[in-house]
Amino acid sequence: MARDTGRPLRADAQRNREKILAAAVRVFTEEGLDAHFERVAKEAGVGTGTLYRNFPTREALIEAAYRNEVARLCEAVPGLLATMPPHEALRAWTRRFIDYATAKFGMADALRAVVASGTNPYAESHELIQAALTSLMNAATAAGAIRTDISPTDMFAALAGIALTSAGPDQREQAERLLDLTLDGLRPTPPREPDS
Repeated sequence: MARDTGRPLRADAQRNREKILAAAVRVFTEEGLDAHFERVAKEAGVGTGTLYRNFPTREALIEAAYRNEVARLCEAVPGLLATMPPHEALRAWTRRFIDYATAKFGMADALRAVVASGTNPYAESHELIQAALTSLMNAATAAGAIRTDISPTDMFAALAGIALTSAGPDQREQAERLLDLTLDGLRPTPPREPDS
């Protein structure tokens, strides 16, 4: 990953880094391992020197781009919960999860190359995503908006299944339908009327 000097990045350097990471996801998704650093730099609107200063190797760039996608997904939770009811925040976040899964799916070959080089871009990602989902589900449960008998682990398994079968860019409509079906299944069931 990029050098860690212990100092925070200047605002313009942070913006450049964010542009590079977003461009890397797009370019590696479109071109796979054949993607050139020059294309990433051009897509990000920065010079190749800026790109190499931040990410001296292809593996460092791919790993950082993937980890940035995980961070964006997880860091969205507080903002979603602050601006909408918990069940709507959960619904919005699941759409972001599919965006993340689509990016991961598109970068699969590049990520495999990173793993083959001896680093693990996935380290901690499962735990971070699980913690984000747990926060959302705890808020929705506390609000009485979802069932109490479905755990965040169950929901993560459902989301992973949707991602596994429908994360391709051309499968978004199917993913949306499956998300709706899953989220509808989380609604609390009304108490049954006693038999007369």
